[in-house]
Amino acid sequence: MSILETGRRGVLAGGAAIAASGILRPREARAERQLNLVLESEVVILDPYMTTAAITRTFGFHIFDTLFAMDGQGRIQPQMAEGHTVSADRLTWTFTLRPGLKFHDDAPVTATDVVASLERWMPKDALGRMLRDAQAGLVAKDARTVELTLKRPFPLVLEILGKPNAPVPFILPERIARTPADQRITEIIGSGPFRFRPDLWLPGNVMVLDRFAGYVPREEAPDFLAGGKRVKVDSIALRAMPDQMTAATALIAGEIDYQQYVPFDMIDRLERARNVRLLSLGGLHQFQGNYRLNHAFAPFDDPEVRRVLWKLADQDGALQAIGIPPRFRTACNSFWMCGTPLTTDAGAEVARLSVEQAKAELARTSYRGQPVIFLGVGGSISQVAAAVLIQNMKQAGFTVDEQVMDWGTVLARRARRDGWSMFSVYANGVDMMSPLTHFYTANTCADYPGWSCDDRIPALMRQFVDTEAEADRRTIAAEIQRLSYALTPSVMWGQFTIPAAYRTSLRGLMESSFPIFWNVEKA
Repeated sequence: MSILETGRRGVLAGGAAIAASGILRPREARAERQLNLVLESEVVILDPYMTTAAITRTFGFHIFDTLFAMDGQGRIQPQMAEGHTVSADRLTWTFTLRPGLKFHDDAPVTATDVVASLERWMPKDALGRMLRDAQAGLVAKDARTVELTLKRPFPLVLEILGKPNAPVPFILPERIARTPADQRITEIIGSGPFRFRPDLWLPGNVMVLDRFAGYVPREEAPDFLAGGKRVKVDSIALRAMPDQMTAATALIAGEIDYQQYVPFDMIDRLERARNVRLLSLGGLHQFQGNYRLNHAFAPFDDPEVRRVLWKLADQDGALQAIGIPPRFRTACNSFWMCGTPLTTDAGAEVARLSVEQAKAELARTSYRGQPVIFLGVGGSISQVAAAVLIQNMKQAGFTVDEQVMDWGTVLARRARRDGWSMFSVYANGVDMMSPLTHFYTANTCADYPGWSCDDRIPALMRQFVDTEAEADRRTIAAEIQRLSYALTPSVMWGQFTIPAAYRTSLRGLMESSFPIFWNVEKA
Protein backbone atom coordinates (compact mmCIF):
# COMPACT_ATOMS: atom_id res chain seq x y z
CA MET A 1 0.00 0.00 0.00
CA SER A 2 1.18 3.35 -0.98
CA ILE A 3 1.81 6.59 0.81
CA LEU A 4 2.21 9.95 -0.95
CA GLU A 5 3.71 12.84 0.95
CA THR A 6 2.31 16.27 0.09
CA GLY A 7 4.39 18.77 1.96
CA ARG A 8 3.72 22.29 0.74
CA ARG A 9 7.03 24.00 1.26
CA GLY A 10 7.98 26.62 -1.27
CA VAL A 11 10.40 26.00 -4.09
CA LEU A 12 13.14 28.12 -2.57
CA ALA A 13 12.78 26.38 0.75
CA GLY A 14 12.95 23.03 -1.04
CA GLY A 15 16.20 23.92 -2.75
CA ALA A 16 17.68 25.07 0.54
CA ALA A 17 16.62 21.82 2.17
CA ILE A 18 18.47 19.79 -0.45
CA ALA A 19 21.64 21.79 0.00
CA ALA A 20 21.48 21.68 3.77
CA SER A 21 20.76 17.97 4.02
CA GLY A 22 23.68 16.84 1.90
CA ILE A 23 21.38 14.29 0.27
CA LEU A 24 23.40 14.20 -2.93
CA ARG A 25 26.97 13.48 -1.97
CA PRO A 26 29.63 14.72 -4.38
CA ARG A 27 31.19 11.31 -5.04
CA GLU A 28 27.79 9.67 -5.54
CA ALA A 29 26.60 12.50 -7.76
CA ARG A 30 29.55 11.89 -10.12
CA ALA A 31 28.65 8.23 -10.67
CA GLU A 32 28.39 7.99 -14.45
CA ARG A 33 25.48 5.59 -14.68
CA GLN A 34 23.62 5.86 -11.40
CA LEU A 35 19.94 6.69 -11.32
CA ASN A 36 18.88 8.91 -8.42
CA LEU A 37 15.30 8.06 -7.54
CA VAL A 38 12.73 9.29 -5.03
CA LEU A 39 10.08 6.64 -4.50
CA GLU A 40 6.85 6.79 -2.54
CA SER A 41 8.64 6.32 0.78
CA GLU A 42 11.77 4.86 2.29
CA VAL A 43 12.07 1.07 2.27
CA VAL A 44 11.48 0.05 5.88
CA ILE A 45 10.77 -3.69 5.68
CA LEU A 46 13.11 -5.67 3.42
CA ASP A 47 11.57 -9.12 3.87
CA PRO A 48 9.13 -9.35 0.91
CA TYR A 49 6.87 -11.88 2.64
CA MET A 50 6.34 -9.89 5.83
CA THR A 51 4.25 -6.95 4.57
CA THR A 52 1.91 -5.86 1.83
CA ALA A 53 3.57 -2.42 1.69
CA ALA A 54 4.02 -1.39 -1.97
CA ILE A 55 7.50 0.03 -1.34
CA THR A 56 8.69 -3.40 -0.16
CA ARG A 57 7.17 -4.95 -3.30
CA THR A 58 9.00 -2.41 -5.47
CA PHE A 59 12.25 -3.27 -3.69
CA GLY A 60 11.47 -6.97 -4.09
CA PHE A 61 10.91 -6.90 -7.85
CA HIS A 62 14.38 -5.45 -8.35
CA ILE A 63 16.17 -7.82 -5.93
CA PHE A 64 14.26 -11.09 -6.38
CA ASP A 65 12.63 -12.95 -9.25
CA THR A 66 9.52 -15.09 -9.74
CA LEU A 67 8.66 -18.31 -11.55
CA PHE A 68 6.04 -16.51 -13.63
CA ALA A 69 5.19 -12.84 -14.15
CA MET A 70 2.37 -10.64 -15.43
CA ASP A 71 2.75 -8.78 -18.73
CA GLY A 72 1.18 -5.46 -19.67
CA GLN A 73 -2.04 -7.16 -20.82
CA GLY A 74 -2.50 -8.93 -17.50
CA ARG A 75 -1.40 -12.29 -18.94
CA ILE A 76 0.89 -14.61 -17.00
CA GLN A 77 4.19 -15.45 -18.72
CA PRO A 78 7.17 -17.67 -17.76
CA GLN A 79 9.92 -15.77 -15.91
CA MET A 80 12.38 -17.95 -14.01
CA ALA A 81 10.51 -20.93 -15.44
CA GLU A 82 11.63 -22.22 -18.83
CA GLY A 83 8.27 -23.87 -19.22
CA HIS A 84 5.70 -26.11 -17.59
CA THR A 85 3.53 -29.14 -18.31
CA VAL A 86 0.18 -30.26 -16.89
CA SER A 87 -1.06 -33.83 -16.68
CA ALA A 88 -4.24 -34.88 -18.46
CA ASP A 89 -6.18 -34.95 -15.18
CA ARG A 90 -4.77 -31.48 -14.34
CA LEU A 91 -3.53 -32.72 -10.98
CA THR A 92 0.21 -32.67 -11.68
CA TRP A 93 2.04 -29.49 -12.70
CA THR A 94 5.72 -29.70 -13.59
CA PHE A 95 7.91 -26.58 -13.80
CA THR A 96 11.40 -26.44 -15.29
CA LEU A 97 13.80 -23.65 -14.34
CA ARG A 98 15.79 -21.80 -16.99
CA PRO A 99 19.45 -22.82 -17.08
CA GLY A 100 22.12 -20.55 -15.64
CA LEU A 101 20.05 -18.85 -12.96
CA LYS A 102 22.01 -17.91 -9.86
CA PHE A 103 21.68 -15.91 -6.68
CA HIS A 104 23.64 -12.79 -5.76
CA ASP A 105 26.08 -14.92 -3.76
CA ASP A 106 26.78 -16.87 -7.00
CA ALA A 107 25.05 -20.03 -5.76
CA PRO A 108 22.90 -21.66 -8.48
CA VAL A 109 19.13 -21.39 -8.23
CA THR A 110 17.71 -24.89 -7.78
CA ALA A 111 14.32 -26.51 -7.50
CA THR A 112 14.96 -26.97 -3.78
CA ASP A 113 15.16 -23.17 -3.40
CA VAL A 114 11.83 -22.83 -5.20
CA VAL A 115 10.11 -25.38 -2.97
CA ALA A 116 11.44 -23.78 0.23
CA SER A 117 10.46 -20.29 -0.93
CA LEU A 118 6.92 -21.26 -1.88
CA GLU A 119 6.48 -23.17 1.38
CA ARG A 120 7.47 -20.05 3.32
CA TRP A 121 5.32 -17.76 1.17
CA MET A 122 2.06 -19.71 0.91
CA PRO A 123 0.90 -19.36 4.55
CA LYS A 124 1.47 -15.60 4.42
CA ASP A 125 -0.71 -14.89 1.38
CA ALA A 126 -4.44 -15.33 0.83
CA LEU A 127 -4.01 -16.87 -2.62
CA GLY A 128 -1.01 -18.83 -1.42
CA ARG A 129 -3.14 -20.39 1.30
CA MET A 130 -5.71 -21.43 -1.31
CA LEU A 131 -2.98 -23.08 -3.37
CA ARG A 132 -1.56 -24.77 -0.27
CA ASP A 133 -5.00 -26.14 0.65
CA ALA A 134 -5.43 -27.54 -2.86
CA GLN A 135 -2.00 -29.16 -3.10
CA ALA A 136 -1.13 -32.74 -2.30
CA GLY A 137 2.62 -32.27 -2.62
CA LEU A 138 5.40 -29.90 -3.70
CA VAL A 139 8.81 -31.45 -4.34
CA ALA A 140 12.07 -30.94 -6.21
CA LYS A 141 12.40 -33.78 -8.71
CA ASP A 142 15.93 -32.74 -9.71
CA ALA A 143 18.04 -29.55 -9.71
CA ARG A 144 15.83 -27.77 -12.25
CA THR A 145 12.44 -29.49 -11.92
CA VAL A 146 9.63 -28.74 -9.46
CA GLU A 147 6.53 -30.92 -9.26
CA LEU A 148 3.26 -29.67 -7.79
CA THR A 149 0.54 -32.25 -7.23
CA LEU A 150 -3.03 -31.29 -6.41
CA LYS A 151 -5.92 -32.90 -4.56
CA ARG A 152 -8.33 -31.43 -7.11
CA PRO A 153 -8.04 -29.35 -10.29
CA PHE A 154 -7.13 -25.76 -9.47
CA PRO A 155 -7.46 -23.45 -12.53
CA LEU A 156 -5.46 -20.52 -11.15
CA VAL A 157 -2.06 -22.13 -10.50
CA LEU A 158 -0.16 -19.90 -12.93
CA GLU A 159 -2.13 -16.78 -11.98
CA ILE A 160 -1.15 -17.29 -8.37
CA LEU A 161 2.52 -18.10 -9.02
CA GLY A 162 2.78 -15.07 -11.32
CA LYS A 163 0.66 -12.62 -9.36
CA PRO A 164 2.12 -9.13 -8.84
CA ASN A 165 0.22 -8.59 -5.61
CA ALA A 166 2.05 -8.40 -2.30
CA PRO A 167 3.26 -10.54 -0.77
CA VAL A 168 4.73 -11.70 -4.09
CA PRO A 169 5.97 -15.33 -4.40
CA PHE A 170 9.61 -14.33 -4.83
CA ILE A 171 12.26 -17.04 -4.89
CA LEU A 172 14.92 -16.98 -2.14
CA PRO A 173 17.85 -19.30 -1.38
CA GLU A 174 16.67 -22.32 0.60
CA ARG A 175 18.87 -21.49 3.60
CA ILE A 176 17.17 -18.08 3.86
CA ALA A 177 13.67 -19.32 3.03
CA ARG A 178 13.95 -21.75 5.97
CA THR A 179 14.04 -18.80 8.40
CA PRO A 180 11.22 -19.36 10.92
CA ALA A 181 8.00 -17.96 9.52
CA ASP A 182 7.53 -15.52 12.41
CA GLN A 183 10.98 -13.96 11.90
CA ARG A 184 12.06 -11.51 9.23
CA ILE A 185 14.93 -12.52 6.99
CA THR A 186 18.06 -10.50 7.69
CA GLU A 187 20.21 -11.52 4.71
CA ILE A 188 18.83 -10.03 1.50
CA ILE A 189 19.97 -12.36 -1.28
CA GLY A 190 17.90 -12.73 -4.42
CA SER A 191 18.41 -13.68 -8.04
CA GLY A 192 16.93 -10.53 -9.58
CA PRO A 193 18.54 -7.96 -11.90
CA PHE A 194 19.79 -5.78 -9.02
CA ARG A 195 21.55 -6.69 -5.77
CA PHE A 196 21.18 -4.95 -2.44
CA ARG A 197 24.26 -3.21 -1.01
CA PRO A 198 23.88 -3.35 2.80
CA ASP A 199 27.27 -1.66 3.22
CA LEU A 200 25.97 1.44 1.40
CA TRP A 201 22.59 1.58 3.12
CA LEU A 202 22.12 4.71 5.21
CA PRO A 203 18.58 4.64 6.66
CA GLY A 204 17.01 8.05 6.36
CA ASN A 205 19.35 8.96 3.50
CA VAL A 206 20.01 6.46 0.70
CA MET A 207 19.76 2.80 -0.31
CA VAL A 208 21.90 1.56 -3.22
CA LEU A 209 21.07 -1.33 -5.54
CA ASP A 210 23.83 -2.41 -7.95
CA ARG A 211 23.41 -4.12 -11.31
CA PHE A 212 23.83 -7.88 -10.83
CA ALA A 213 26.29 -8.92 -13.51
CA GLY A 214 25.30 -12.58 -13.13
CA TYR A 215 21.65 -12.04 -13.99
CA VAL A 216 20.43 -13.98 -17.03
CA PRO A 217 17.56 -12.05 -18.68
CA ARG A 218 14.92 -13.69 -20.84
CA GLU A 219 15.19 -13.22 -24.59
CA GLU A 220 11.77 -11.58 -24.96
CA ALA A 221 11.27 -7.82 -24.98
CA PRO A 222 10.41 -6.31 -21.57
CA ASP A 223 6.69 -6.18 -20.90
CA PHE A 224 5.62 -4.86 -17.46
CA LEU A 225 6.94 -7.49 -15.01
CA ALA A 226 7.57 -10.10 -17.70
CA GLY A 227 10.13 -10.44 -20.48
CA GLY A 228 13.81 -9.59 -20.55
CA LYS A 229 15.07 -7.54 -17.61
CA ARG A 230 18.28 -5.99 -18.96
CA VAL A 231 19.97 -3.54 -16.62
CA LYS A 232 21.61 -0.66 -18.49
CA VAL A 233 22.91 1.39 -15.55
CA ASP A 234 25.51 0.61 -12.91
CA SER A 235 23.27 1.26 -9.92
CA ILE A 236 20.13 2.90 -8.65
CA ALA A 237 20.10 5.07 -5.52
CA LEU A 238 16.81 5.25 -3.62
CA ARG A 239 16.91 8.66 -1.97
CA ALA A 240 14.98 9.29 1.23
CA MET A 241 13.27 12.62 0.61
CA PRO A 242 9.96 12.63 2.50
CA ASP A 243 8.94 16.13 1.42
CA GLN A 244 7.59 15.72 -2.12
CA MET A 245 7.82 19.44 -2.88
CA THR A 246 11.54 19.22 -2.12
CA ALA A 247 11.80 16.18 -4.40
CA ALA A 248 9.96 17.95 -7.24
CA THR A 249 12.34 20.90 -6.93
CA ALA A 250 15.30 18.54 -7.04
CA LEU A 251 13.87 16.92 -10.18
CA ILE A 252 13.50 20.27 -11.93
CA ALA A 253 17.08 21.15 -10.95
CA GLY A 254 18.36 17.84 -12.34
CA GLU A 255 19.54 16.60 -8.92
CA ILE A 256 17.34 13.51 -9.12
CA ASP A 257 16.21 11.58 -12.19
CA TYR A 258 12.79 10.27 -11.20
CA GLN A 259 10.03 11.00 -8.69
CA GLN A 260 7.41 8.31 -8.25
CA TYR A 261 4.64 10.56 -6.96
CA VAL A 262 4.52 14.28 -7.63
CA PRO A 263 2.51 16.77 -5.53
CA PHE A 264 -0.68 17.66 -7.35
CA ASP A 265 -0.07 21.36 -6.84
CA MET A 266 3.27 21.01 -8.68
CA ILE A 267 1.82 19.42 -11.82
CA ASP A 268 1.54 22.68 -13.80
CA ARG A 269 5.08 23.70 -12.91
CA LEU A 270 6.47 20.28 -13.80
CA GLU A 271 4.64 20.27 -17.14
CA ARG A 272 6.31 23.59 -17.98
CA ALA A 273 9.77 22.58 -16.76
CA ARG A 274 12.51 21.93 -19.31
CA ASN A 275 13.74 18.34 -19.55
CA VAL A 276 10.97 16.98 -17.32
CA ARG A 277 8.09 14.74 -18.38
CA LEU A 278 5.04 13.42 -16.55
CA LEU A 279 3.92 9.81 -16.69
CA SER A 280 0.16 9.65 -16.13
CA LEU A 281 -1.68 6.35 -16.47
CA GLY A 282 -5.27 5.19 -16.17
CA GLY A 283 -7.21 1.96 -15.70
CA LEU A 284 -5.49 -0.58 -13.50
CA HIS A 285 -2.60 1.82 -13.00
CA GLN A 286 -4.88 4.09 -10.97
CA PHE A 287 -5.15 3.83 -7.20
CA GLN A 288 -7.93 3.10 -4.74
CA GLY A 289 -8.08 4.88 -1.41
CA ASN A 290 -9.48 3.07 1.65
CA TYR A 291 -10.11 3.65 5.32
CA ARG A 292 -9.14 0.32 6.91
CA LEU A 293 -11.10 -0.62 10.07
CA ASN A 294 -9.94 -2.74 13.01
CA HIS A 295 -12.68 -5.30 13.75
CA ALA A 296 -10.79 -6.64 16.77
CA PHE A 297 -11.00 -3.40 18.77
CA ALA A 298 -13.90 -1.25 19.98
CA PRO A 299 -15.87 0.49 18.65
CA PHE A 300 -15.55 -1.20 15.24
CA ASP A 301 -15.94 -4.68 16.69
CA ASP A 302 -19.65 -3.84 16.34
CA PRO A 303 -20.78 -4.22 12.68
CA GLU A 304 -23.59 -1.72 13.12
CA VAL A 305 -21.09 0.94 14.18
CA ARG A 306 -18.87 0.10 11.20
CA ARG A 307 -21.71 0.44 8.72
CA VAL A 308 -22.44 4.01 9.82
CA LEU A 309 -19.24 5.05 8.04
CA TRP A 310 -20.79 4.39 4.62
CA LYS A 311 -22.96 7.46 5.27
CA LEU A 312 -19.94 9.58 6.26
CA ALA A 313 -17.41 8.82 3.51
CA ASP A 314 -17.32 11.72 1.05
CA GLN A 315 -15.28 10.57 -1.93
CA ASP A 316 -15.73 13.74 -3.97
CA GLY A 317 -14.87 15.85 -0.93
CA ALA A 318 -11.76 13.81 -0.10
CA LEU A 319 -10.37 13.82 -3.66
CA GLN A 320 -11.09 17.52 -4.02
CA ALA A 321 -9.49 18.35 -0.64
CA ILE A 322 -6.35 16.49 -1.67
CA GLY A 323 -6.18 18.72 -4.73
CA ILE A 324 -6.37 15.98 -7.35
CA PRO A 325 -7.30 17.59 -10.70
CA PRO A 326 -10.64 16.38 -12.10
CA ARG A 327 -8.93 14.58 -15.00
CA PHE A 328 -7.07 12.38 -12.50
CA ARG A 329 -9.93 11.30 -10.21
CA THR A 330 -13.30 9.57 -9.97
CA ALA A 331 -15.67 8.60 -7.18
CA CYS A 332 -16.19 4.84 -7.30
CA ASN A 333 -18.27 2.52 -5.12
CA SER A 334 -16.95 -0.75 -6.55
CA PHE A 335 -14.56 -2.64 -4.29
CA TRP A 336 -12.99 -4.01 -7.50
CA MET A 337 -12.29 -0.57 -9.04
CA CYS A 338 -14.34 1.15 -11.74
CA GLY A 339 -13.50 0.42 -15.36
CA THR A 340 -12.38 -3.17 -14.70
CA PRO A 341 -14.00 -6.49 -15.72
CA LEU A 342 -15.46 -7.10 -12.25
CA THR A 343 -16.87 -3.60 -11.62
CA THR A 344 -20.22 -3.87 -9.82
CA ASP A 345 -22.58 -1.76 -7.73
CA ALA A 346 -23.83 -4.72 -5.67
CA GLY A 347 -24.53 -3.59 -2.11
CA ALA A 348 -23.46 -0.02 -2.85
CA GLU A 349 -26.87 1.49 -2.12
CA VAL A 350 -25.74 1.99 1.50
CA ALA A 351 -22.89 4.28 0.38
CA ARG A 352 -24.85 7.52 0.34
CA LEU A 353 -23.38 10.56 2.08
CA SER A 354 -25.72 11.85 4.79
CA VAL A 355 -24.31 13.08 8.08
CA GLU A 356 -27.79 13.45 9.57
CA GLN A 357 -28.78 9.89 8.68
CA ALA A 358 -25.45 8.64 10.03
CA LYS A 359 -26.07 10.48 13.29
CA ALA A 360 -29.45 8.79 13.65
CA GLU A 361 -28.03 5.36 12.82
CA LEU A 362 -25.15 5.78 15.26
CA ALA A 363 -27.57 6.62 18.07
CA ARG A 364 -29.24 3.23 17.56
CA THR A 365 -25.98 1.27 17.94
CA SER A 366 -23.95 0.21 20.98
CA TYR A 367 -21.61 3.19 20.54
CA ARG A 368 -21.28 5.29 23.70
CA GLY A 369 -18.53 7.75 22.91
CA GLN A 370 -15.52 5.42 22.91
CA PRO A 371 -12.57 7.15 21.19
CA VAL A 372 -11.92 6.11 17.60
CA ILE A 373 -8.12 5.97 17.38
CA PHE A 374 -7.39 7.12 13.85
CA LEU A 375 -3.77 6.57 12.75
CA GLY A 376 -2.66 9.29 10.34
CA VAL A 377 0.47 9.63 8.20
CA GLY A 378 1.77 13.16 8.59
CA GLY A 379 1.86 15.22 5.38
CA SER A 380 0.29 12.51 3.21
CA ILE A 381 -2.73 12.63 0.94
CA SER A 382 -4.11 9.84 3.10
CA GLN A 383 -4.08 12.24 6.04
CA VAL A 384 -6.03 14.78 3.99
CA ALA A 385 -8.61 12.11 3.09
CA ALA A 386 -8.76 11.18 6.76
CA ALA A 387 -9.44 14.79 7.76
CA VAL A 388 -12.55 14.90 5.56
CA LEU A 389 -13.96 11.75 7.15
CA ILE A 390 -12.98 12.80 10.67
CA GLN A 391 -14.93 16.04 10.33
CA ASN A 392 -18.06 14.13 9.28
CA MET A 393 -17.55 11.53 12.02
CA LYS A 394 -17.42 14.21 14.71
CA GLN A 395 -20.58 15.84 13.38
CA ALA A 396 -22.33 12.46 13.52
CA GLY A 397 -21.34 11.96 17.17
CA PHE A 398 -18.09 9.98 17.08
CA THR A 399 -15.23 10.86 19.42
CA VAL A 400 -12.08 10.77 17.28
CA ASP A 401 -8.50 10.64 18.54
CA GLU A 402 -6.28 11.30 15.51
CA GLN A 403 -2.68 10.22 16.09
CA VAL A 404 -0.25 11.40 13.42
CA MET A 405 2.95 9.48 12.69
CA ASP A 406 5.06 8.22 9.79
CA TRP A 407 4.09 5.25 7.60
CA GLY A 408 6.63 2.92 9.19
CA THR A 409 5.06 3.52 12.59
CA VAL A 410 1.59 2.86 11.16
CA LEU A 411 2.84 -0.48 9.84
CA ALA A 412 4.13 -1.35 13.29
CA ARG A 413 0.99 -0.18 15.11
CA ARG A 414 -1.45 -1.92 12.78
CA ALA A 415 0.16 -5.30 13.59
CA ARG A 416 -1.42 -5.07 17.07
CA ARG A 417 -5.02 -6.08 17.66
CA ASP A 418 -5.60 -3.20 20.06
CA GLY A 419 -4.61 0.44 20.34
CA TRP A 420 -5.97 1.53 16.95
CA SER A 421 -9.34 1.74 15.25
CA MET A 422 -8.63 2.73 11.66
CA PHE A 423 -6.15 4.25 9.24
CA SER A 424 -6.28 5.78 5.78
CA VAL A 425 -4.24 4.36 2.92
CA TYR A 426 -4.32 3.70 -0.82
CA ALA A 427 -3.20 0.88 -3.11
CA ASN A 428 -2.45 0.11 -6.75
CA GLY A 429 -5.45 -0.77 -8.89
CA VAL A 430 -3.81 -4.02 -9.97
CA ASP A 431 -4.04 -5.06 -6.30
CA MET A 432 -7.68 -4.11 -5.87
CA MET A 433 -9.32 -5.28 -9.13
CA SER A 434 -10.35 -8.72 -7.83
CA PRO A 435 -11.68 -10.20 -4.60
CA LEU A 436 -8.71 -12.59 -4.71
CA THR A 437 -6.18 -9.78 -4.42
CA HIS A 438 -8.07 -6.91 -2.78
CA PHE A 439 -6.26 -6.57 0.54
CA TYR A 440 -9.40 -6.32 2.63
CA THR A 441 -11.46 -9.10 1.03
CA ALA A 442 -8.67 -11.53 0.12
CA ASN A 443 -7.65 -11.62 3.79
CA THR A 444 -11.14 -12.14 5.17
CA CYS A 445 -10.95 -14.44 8.22
CA ALA A 446 -7.14 -14.45 8.03
CA ASP A 447 -4.60 -13.25 10.58
CA TYR A 448 -4.24 -9.90 8.83
CA PRO A 449 -4.33 -6.39 10.35
CA GLY A 450 -7.97 -5.43 10.68
CA TRP A 451 -9.12 -9.01 11.37
CA SER A 452 -12.41 -8.78 9.47
CA CYS A 453 -14.31 -12.05 9.10
CA ASP A 454 -17.47 -13.36 7.47
CA ASP A 455 -17.17 -17.12 6.86
CA ARG A 456 -19.30 -16.85 3.74
CA ILE A 457 -16.67 -14.78 1.92
CA PRO A 458 -13.82 -17.36 1.99
CA ALA A 459 -16.31 -19.98 0.77
CA LEU A 460 -17.28 -17.74 -2.14
CA MET A 461 -13.61 -17.06 -2.84
CA ARG A 462 -13.05 -20.80 -3.25
CA GLN A 463 -15.97 -20.90 -5.69
CA PHE A 464 -14.44 -17.98 -7.57
CA VAL A 465 -11.12 -19.84 -7.85
CA ASP A 466 -12.76 -23.06 -9.03
CA THR A 467 -14.92 -21.31 -11.63
CA GLU A 468 -13.55 -20.85 -15.15
CA ALA A 469 -16.50 -19.03 -16.81
CA GLU A 470 -16.02 -15.26 -16.68
CA ALA A 471 -19.76 -14.54 -16.34
CA ASP A 472 -19.99 -16.84 -13.33
CA ARG A 473 -16.96 -15.19 -11.77
CA ARG A 474 -18.59 -11.77 -12.16
CA THR A 475 -21.70 -13.07 -10.38
CA ILE A 476 -19.63 -14.44 -7.49
CA ALA A 477 -17.59 -11.22 -7.26
CA ALA A 478 -20.80 -9.21 -7.01
CA GLU A 479 -22.02 -11.40 -4.14
CA ILE A 480 -18.66 -11.06 -2.34
CA GLN A 481 -18.99 -7.28 -2.65
CA ARG A 482 -22.55 -7.33 -1.30
CA LEU A 483 -21.33 -9.22 1.79
CA SER A 484 -18.32 -6.90 2.08
CA TYR A 485 -20.54 -3.83 2.24
CA ALA A 486 -22.28 -5.45 5.22
CA LEU A 487 -19.01 -6.60 6.81
CA THR A 488 -17.27 -3.25 6.13
CA PRO A 489 -13.60 -4.30 6.17
CA SER A 490 -12.82 -0.90 4.69
CA VAL A 491 -14.56 2.13 3.26
CA MET A 492 -13.41 3.60 -0.06
CA TRP A 493 -12.36 7.24 -0.35
CA GLY A 494 -11.83 7.40 -4.11
CA GLN A 495 -10.10 6.25 -7.28
CA PHE A 496 -7.36 8.39 -8.80
CA THR A 497 -4.15 8.67 -10.77
CA ILE A 498 -0.85 9.90 -9.32
CA PRO A 499 1.52 11.06 -12.06
CA ALA A 500 5.20 10.18 -11.87
CA ALA A 501 7.83 12.59 -13.22
CA TYR A 502 11.24 11.96 -14.75
CA ARG A 503 14.10 13.67 -16.54
CA THR A 504 14.09 13.36 -20.32
CA SER A 505 17.62 11.96 -20.07
CA LEU A 506 16.00 8.64 -19.11
CA ARG A 507 15.15 6.25 -21.93
CA GLY A 508 13.12 3.06 -21.79
CA LEU A 509 11.08 3.88 -18.68
CA MET A 510 8.19 1.45 -18.34
CA GLU A 511 4.68 2.91 -18.44
CA SER A 512 3.51 1.41 -15.18
CA SER A 513 2.35 2.44 -11.72
CA PHE A 514 5.03 0.03 -10.47
CA PRO A 515 8.40 1.84 -10.55
CA ILE A 516 10.58 -0.37 -12.80
CA PHE A 517 14.21 0.44 -13.63
CA TRP A 518 15.51 -2.46 -15.66
CA ASN A 519 15.89 -1.59 -19.37
CA VAL A 520 16.24 2.10 -18.42
CA GLU A 521 19.14 4.07 -19.91
CA LYS A 522 20.48 7.43 -18.81
CA ALA A 523 21.78 9.65 -21.57
